[in-house]
Amino acid sequence: MHILISNDDGYLSEGIATLAAHLSEIADITVVAPERNRSGASNSLTLDRPLSVREARNGFFYINGTPTDCVHIALTGLIAEMPDLVISGINDGANMGDDTIYSGTVAAAMEGYLLNIPSIAISMSQHDATHFETAAKVAVELVQHYIKNPLKGAVLLNVNVPDVPYAELRGRVVTRLGKRHKAEPVIQERTPRGEKIYWIGAAGKPNDGGEGTDFYAIANYQVSITPVHADLTKHEQLDAIQNWLK
Repeated sequence: MHILISNDDGYLSEGIATLAAHLSEIADITVVAPERNRSGASNSLTLDRPLSVREARNGFFYINGTPTDCVHIALTGLIAEMPDLVISGINDGANMGDDTIYSGTVAAAMEGYLLNIPSIAISMSQHDATHFETAAKVAVELVQHYIKNPLKGAVLLNVNVPDVPYAELRGRVVTRLGKRHKAEPVIQERTPRGEKIYWIGAAGKPNDGGEGTDFYAIANYQVSITPVHADLTKHEQLDAIQNWLK
């Protein structure tokens, strides 16, 4: 088993170090990650400048680009052997509900999925997490289960793990994405020169967070596993839009 590991928090993050340490015990790994934190980069590709690949002392490769750049470059030229899995994480913070649209963690995994490789994005349930070890153990379990029970075709799983000791987890559940309320307003400030600047406001609280959603699972100390795909077509509106155009 050969696994490509990436993330959006950067190659120096605690999450990717913990994930790599655990997965290296059961598989051959290659780590290709951004040189700095690129949270919120979504699926962006860098097309206006060349990118550089460097290797850190611990063998991790890092790139001055986005999470998607990292996985794309890794799979289309950097590594000779195509991996069996792409795993992105462990993100310091949740990627649930609407978060997945903006998430660089999910985007890195999605790039593997788009290139027909089974991929997993794995995140902690909150920022400044303290139990990355819990998520790393979950990742190992999922990989071991996949080895014994491979899924057909490419699959993209968005996994969120409660930030609690492993012994306090209450199982794993398959969920759907919930939905958040509107984001908090931007925070306005002024620079020392009097120029107005804006900070993006905090994400909204769960709006659709009932049973069956990723939000509900995390609130109940369960590992949330959501299958995601890249087809943004709203199929149930195809006929309605066709009639509207007529």
